[in-house]
Amino acid sequence: MNIALQLSEGMGATLLIFILTLVFSMPLGLPLMAMRMSKIKIIQWIAKIYISIMRGTPLMLQLLVVFYGPHYLFDIKLPYAYRFYAVIIGFSLNYAAYFAEIYRSGIQSIPVGQREAAEVLGYGKAGTFFKIIFPQMVKRIMPPVTNEVITLVKDTSLAFAIAYTEMFTVAKQISSSMASVMPLFVAGLFYYIFNFIVAYAMELIEKKFDYYR
Repeated sequence: MNIALQLSEGMGATLLIFILTLVFSMPLGLPLMAMRMSKIKIIQWIAKIYISIMRGTPLMLQLLVVFYGPHYLFDIKLPYAYRFYAVIIGFSLNYAAYFAEIYRSGIQSIPVGQREAAEVLGYGKAGTFFKIIFPQMVKRIMPPVTNEVITLVKDTSLAFAIAYTEMFTVAKQISSSMASVMPLFVAGLFYYIFNFIVAYAMELIEKKFDYYR
């Protein structure tokens, strides 16, 4: 119980990273997806290069670039609080790239005939997307989105790379001071329970879209 209380502050930081990353990265993935699917080649290639970099380099390295970049590139002195903002920016930019590709695969999996049918029925492009394409896309992308969300829960521990104190960092500090691995096991249990809840919630959301089979 004492270990859990000591870990509580770090748990709050982990939850905050998780929630804010989803709040920013999931919507950001939509315009990035639109750029990736654009018929204008230069826009398409900008999105391709960005996604390639975000998916092809370690998240830890990206966090370091976001945190140290302003200082080394522009000689800007940033306050200590910037660590938190750097974590959210780094995570959001990284996960937006993954979500953009998931969205793209979901849209491209929907038969072209449905767009043509919507056109015949008098739907405009916006109406076709939001009333016909988008609900089906959400249903189809739920499994890969769930995988990414679960991965995010575990990735929050990478915030230690820029000395931001989240739960796993606190667990390591307590483990070192107690000369015991028990705090790490407690932290691991928290991650497991958190992921179990997330997976269950995503499963419920997926069932809401069962009528799109």
